[in-house]
Amino acid sequence: MPDLSIDFAGIKAPNPFWLASAPPTNSGYQVMKAFDAGWGGAVWKTLGVPVINVSSRYGATNYRDTRMAGFNNIELITDRPLIDNLNEISEVKKYFPNHAVIASLMVETKEEWHQIIKDVENAGADGIELNFGCPHGMCERGMGSAVGQEPEVLKTIVEWVMEIAQIPVITKLTPNISHIVDPGLAAVQGGTDALSLINTIKSIIGIDLDTYAPYPVVDGKGTNGGYCGPAVKPIAMEMIKELAKHPDIQNTPISGIGGVETWRDVVEFILLGAGSVQVCTAAMHYGFGIVREMEAGLIQFMNDKGYETIYDFKGKALPNVTEWKHLNLKHKVVASIDETKCIGCDLCYIACDDGAHQAIKLPQDGSSRIPQIIDENCVGCNLCSLVCPVEECITMEQRDDGTKHITWDQKGKLGQQPTTFNDDKAGGKGHFVPTVQDALKHRK
Repeated sequence: MPDLSIDFAGIKAPNPFWLASAPPTNSGYQVMKAFDAGWGGAVWKTLGVPVINVSSRYGATNYRDTRMAGFNNIELITDRPLIDNLNEISEVKKYFPNHAVIASLMVETKEEWHQIIKDVENAGADGIELNFGCPHGMCERGMGSAVGQEPEVLKTIVEWVMEIAQIPVITKLTPNISHIVDPGLAAVQGGTDALSLINTIKSIIGIDLDTYAPYPVVDGKGTNGGYCGPAVKPIAMEMIKELAKHPDIQNTPISGIGGVETWRDVVEFILLGAGSVQVCTAAMHYGFGIVREMEAGLIQFMNDKGYETIYDFKGKALPNVTEWKHLNLKHKVVASIDETKCIGCDLCYIACDDGAHQAIKLPQDGSSRIPQIIDENCVGCNLCSLVCPVEECITMEQRDDGTKHITWDQKGKLGQQPTTFNDDKAGGKGHFVPTVQDALKHRK
């Protein structure tokens, strides 16, 4: 049986599944209920000077049959008195002493930071998370992402915190920035014990077509909110990779956040260097019980691969993430259609002909709707297999023998890169393209 326990920057937990600072961690009732369901840790909803929230607060992007593929909220930090939260943190730790309780904090002055850190330490919190990510409401007051977007300010506040903190400090970064390494480095230089990311992405989720107000509508008006859920996972993974590969950050523990919903998401985040994962939207959508599927899937993966702890595969994907210029230009794959699985929808033909490289044809005699790959035209772009609704109907077959290897970077050093607009060294030189007149053949 694999050991799922973790030691994250000195914060110990029975497993890497943590609830992110958000509505699901708004109270001791919710956190204890979550721990009882199997969560290993929780980052308490951000504490600070209490706010007044609005109604309504949430919006969502539904994609076809999937509800809440993307989620948006305009809810702020806790609106409950600090003393209530502190008392409940103490109660939770009495019942669950071995689970991780991290206090998310957001205040303004150095004095306020020092005081609230002492308060949460006295309440028994195992760690602190600095909320430098919130992209709505609080940033208008000079907090949240307003700090995360200013590396020097972020570094200064981290230094304030490290002057007084007696428990591990995690700095939560905003994705609403051009280069995530800048605030990441600033936090490390300020002395943070760990990093967490991503917070939500500044967004407008949609417009009400009757009132013309952004969702969620508040008395005929709306504002930008924070975007999260499965749709943001690729962005989160890219940013985590950027930090995990940086030589000055790579030894700093990272808690991965953003679209985690399944055990596979958990594994992928860990493979990119995360030492814990935080979940919000999935818990809001499906409830705390979703952790059971995550745990079962993670255990099965580890059993299948022979891993005893998550540290056996933490960061294992990072060496395979490189820059485009280092990819092998001689590697060649070509699409292959399994005719026994094809349902004749012809989505692959339409996608390839309209959106890619015209490498699929249909039988001209009307005897079948099974498309055929034109091998000499196929560039191996993979679009056909992505649009195909039948799993494993279209696969990509390797056609090179694996003995040749040259990259764009190497071509540059050899003087083999195209340098003029009509250079014979261009990759598409002589590639099949239908004539302009061919586009008009199907006109009626």
